[in-house]
Amino acid sequence: MDIETFDLERWFDEYEHDADIMLAESGIRSLDSGRFDTDPGELGYVIPTNGDPALREEVAGRHDRSRDELAFTCGAQEANFLAYHALMGEGGHAVVVTPTYQALTAVPDTIGEVTEVSLEPPEWELDVNAVRDAIRPETDVVAFVNPNNPTGRHHDAETVEELYDVAAAHDAYLLGDEVYRLLAENPTPPVASLGDYGISTSSLSKSYGLAGLRFGWLCGSQAVVDAAVEWKDYTTISPGVFGQHVARQALGEQEDEILAANHEVAARNHDIVADWLDEHGLDWHDPTGVNGFVTVPDEYAGSREFCRTVVEDAGVVLAPGDCFGYDDYFRIGFGLPTDELDAGLERVSAVLRA
Repeated sequence: MDIETFDLERWFDEYEHDADIMLAESGIRSLDSGRFDTDPGELGYVIPTNGDPALREEVAGRHDRSRDELAFTCGAQEANFLAYHALMGEGGHAVVVTPTYQALTAVPDTIGEVTEVSLEPPEWELDVNAVRDAIRPETDVVAFVNPNNPTGRHHDAETVEELYDVAAAHDAYLLGDEVYRLLAENPTPPVASLGDYGISTSSLSKSYGLAGLRFGWLCGSQAVVDAAVEWKDYTTISPGVFGQHVARQALGEQEDEILAANHEVAARNHDIVADWLDEHGLDWHDPTGVNGFVTVPDEYAGSREFCRTVVEDAGVVLAPGDCFGYDDYFRIGFGLPTDELDAGLERVSAVLRA
């Protein structure tokens, strides 16, 4: 099986470890393990291997689904990987809304064929008719991220429901990657709650600040979940004991406090970045969540030249837009602690003033 090189991960691998400040991280600042009980007891496999039934029932209920319609995974990355393999066979077809996280296009491309439907700058609005036109008789799945990564565009409930209806009318599933959903002030309903053809994938990584848990889930019809679990037998087998143990706490009594604090960080940092962009004459579509897609300064030939200059001269990592197919933009992540954000922006300002 051949798969495309993951451009963004290779960029991070080249620069992240030696840089001083990470302004390309796509999630909220990480929580400290000390706030949780981290003693799960015996370190065996999680049994059943699709996750604790009581916790699955609780999370599935948030999607108006039963526990048999949800499986826990190693982050949303594995959830999306399993969903594609459950839905697509050789010669299958996926329609993917772009720009997006590269795995959403690269994984189905190894199985069958992918048609990309692009959001158009500067508003990055989703054209449901363009998705309708891209669907074929053999289309298995339509996939999108909401709020979008990298643009931060939040597609409203009416648009998502229309997208679901288009997919379902063509006997195709709608796969919604919802890792940023709970960072929105008014989150859209989970895609899995919309009907039999809805599939939601998510995790505790982005909205909760718990990326190191590697804890996520896939929710949808039991037939899809069962097929995904059969693939999971060949990937991670079960979720991790530590991840599930902490997830009970993060999704339980600590959830309201965690999400409230994360919304506060996101709102405060959003305003700091917005003011900084105005100061330097740069533009973005006002994002939901903690990612923004910003225009590259005019004096640079493209995103990689600009981002390489910033990291080599100032020790600050930004994400080149060409990793997402848009060389005149770069992604900035502003979910990190505010003092680090301030320091990073000041360093980038020094590069822009040089």
